[in-house]
Amino acid sequence: MIHFEQVSYTYSGAARPALRDLTLHVPGGDFALVVGSSGAGKSTLLRCLNGLVPHFSGGSLSGRIRINGLDPVEASPRLMSRHVGFVFQDPEAQFVTDRVEDELAFALENAALPPPEMRLRIEEALDLLELAPLRDQRLDRLSGGERQRVAIAAALAWRPQILALDEPTSQLDPKSAEDVLQALRRLNADLGLTIVLVEHRLERVLPFVDQLIYLPAAGSGVVQGAPAEVLPHLDLTPPLIQVAQKLGWSPLPLTIKAGRRFSSRLSLPDRPASPPAPPAVRSDPPYLHLHRLEVGYGDRPVLRGVDLAVWPGEIVALLGRNGAGKTTLLKSLVGLVKARRGEIKVAGQPIAGRGVAELCRQVGYLPQDPGALLFSDTVRAELELTLNNHGLSPANAPVDPDTLLARLGLSDKAASYPRDLSVGERQRVALGAILITRPRALLLDEPTRGLDYAAKQKLAALLRGWAAEGQAIVLVTHDVELAALIAGRVVLLSQGEIIAAGPPGDVLGSSPLFAPQIARLFPGTGWLTAEAALKTLKPKSD
Repeated sequence: MIHFEQVSYTYSGAARPALRDLTLHVPGGDFALVVGSSGAGKSTLLRCLNGLVPHFSGGSLSGRIRINGLDPVEASPRLMSRHVGFVFQDPEAQFVTDRVEDELAFALENAALPPPEMRLRIEEALDLLELAPLRDQRLDRLSGGERQRVAIAAALAWRPQILALDEPTSQLDPKSAEDVLQALRRLNADLGLTIVLVEHRLERVLPFVDQLIYLPAAGSGVVQGAPAEVLPHLDLTPPLIQVAQKLGWSPLPLTIKAGRRFSSRLSLPDRPASPPAPPAVRSDPPYLHLHRLEVGYGDRPVLRGVDLAVWPGEIVALLGRNGAGKTTLLKSLVGLVKARRGEIKVAGQPIAGRGVAELCRQVGYLPQDPGALLFSDTVRAELELTLNNHGLSPANAPVDPDTLLARLGLSDKAASYPRDLSVGERQRVALGAILITRPRALLLDEPTRGLDYAAKQKLAALLRGWAAEGQAIVLVTHDVELAALIAGRVVLLSQGEIIAAGPPGDVLGSSPLFAPQIARLFPGTGWLTAEAALKTLKPKSD
């Protein structure tokens, strides 16, 4: 079905190949997960499947590719789209209409498909993704998971034999991600659809896949096989796999259910049964303060009477379902959306009447899309542009640009064009652009999107360091493992209201939706991370 033989590809102007001597085979009907560090070539591999590489990206490609018997280099992407459905990381990037059914019909209409055939295919796609009740809905009114399923349905309307997806759950809360992955498993099991999926959050996807394709960043040979065979080759893995490998569990469990067969045999400490401690009362003023905040768009309320205070040196993780109001809360803190009622204070001063540029000198804001902050020709120039906008220069910058690039792991990218970088690398460039002025508060909206485990650990270390230096940090994330790792406080939003707030162990440990893997593997212990569990449990090597 999918054959790569000695495939190498280099983007125009790139110093090194994105893919080097890649050889792999994916049989028809398999569910394959492509993993590897940021910049290893995962998205490039997907784009080779339907001819986007090299037809739209240019560059130099060598080797042999066969997709369902076709050569995507010789065939046009238009022809390949009938064999390979492609779903981008951001579903909005591929939407061209405003309504669900219109989106499915768009490509079929452009191909002049007869109306009866087009109607049949649309009905099939709507039913396969359980979208029929939403057919007349506006796309901008759907949840993140629903929009992702619409993007998949639009790709399936062509009845392709292969479906390629680039991080389809990266912007989704745990429940929405589960819905999308269950839909993919149904398509794979019931229709025999071949699925090739790129994803960094392995803990979400491992239970569903037949094989792993690991692309090492150093350009060494691809490692391909069953998940249990490939996972030992990965440097960093999900918490369940980390614990299982340290404790010598065999066969390697890929799901919490399988892991509990081992954890249930262990003698585990009980968490002391005591009522949660009352929140500490602080006498010093918070740096960020929301009081009875109400925000809405048109006639739709988004935040309803939110009270939140964040102090210097704190990392607060803001969690909730897609559409709960998390991003709106961040935007309100820098004046990008206006409050209907309530008050917002930064450094003790109300923000009413102050401009966004002025507020961003005190509060750095990283949006979900890092491209919104990238304007310059090189990575280093992005930092210099921010300094210039604030009346500063590299010579008198609060943070030395070269030092910051080194801390972000971007020293070797200083002269690169930012938009040519991987998603994870662009995320770090945008982060550097807001940190260069050293704002006293930092608002991060899904900062681990596109980051592999190694990059995520580096980001976690940076955030801890900045908090220790006195920054107030608010982190919006669907990554419960990250929240468990670094948050000092977790705030849970639902339908625009705070429904839970407190230490991570209290909020995450008891949540059926937001509990991290270790809390589900060892319930009642209070452990949230692999490190916490392994401090008590004796590794096999000891």
